[in-house]
Amino acid sequence: MTGRSEIVRGSRSALAAALLAAALGGCSSSLLDSASAPTASSSASGGSSFRERMNKLFFGKPGEEAQATAANAADPNQDCPVADVRSGASTLPFNAPGAETSSSTLRYQATIARLARECSVRGPTMTVRVGVQGRVVVGPAGGPGQIEVPLRYAVVQEGPEPKTIMTKLNRFPVTIPEGQTNVPFLQIEENITFTVPPAVQLENYVVYVGFDPAAIREQPAKKTHRSR
Repeated sequence: MTGRSEIVRGSRSALAAALLAAALGGCSSSLLDSASAPTASSSASGGSSFRERMNKLFFGKPGEEAQATAANAADPNQDCPVADVRSGASTLPFNAPGAETSSSTLRYQATIARLARECSVRGPTMTVRVGVQGRVVVGPAGGPGQIEVPLRYAVVQEGPEPKTIMTKLNRFPVTIPEGQTNVPFLQIEENITFTVPPAVQLENYVVYVGFDPAAIREQPAKKTHRSR
């Protein structure tokens, strides 16, 4: 089995930059400077070397970052789709329920900072593992508590007529402790799988990652209890 990994920086909107600057005023913007530990979650149970490498790559010391990168040196014989943040999906606001959208009703804003991915092939199947580093900033109407952040992954064959190969939604919790104005997170998706296409097609494959605002509005159906 061969593998390849790469780190990609996500784009940020002007709103995200302004909000982060206001929330982090007087503090370093480095994730390592946060008083709380990064929230790390995964779609796979148990530990994994990929998760450990992502923690070192995103939150470790310079020496550990170099080790994490060297441990996944690119294999020139193994193609791996590029990972990128979907345009317009690098930030996600959480507003107060029932309130009109405004800066004063903003409870939290989640932002994607960087991505890293690693590919492996077994038989006809390729598996892409993706690490997403980001942060949740507390807005004027927010406070301590827990929110559920929805991330959408999509493998797309780009071209004149883009074709979606697969898509996957992953919701994960982020807890904001008392007194914290921002919390870093690390979300790991280890099971993006698809059938390996011909090399000429694989060159056009892109793994897009982005927040899914529609998923915030999706509520589970309420259970009705019949009286006896």
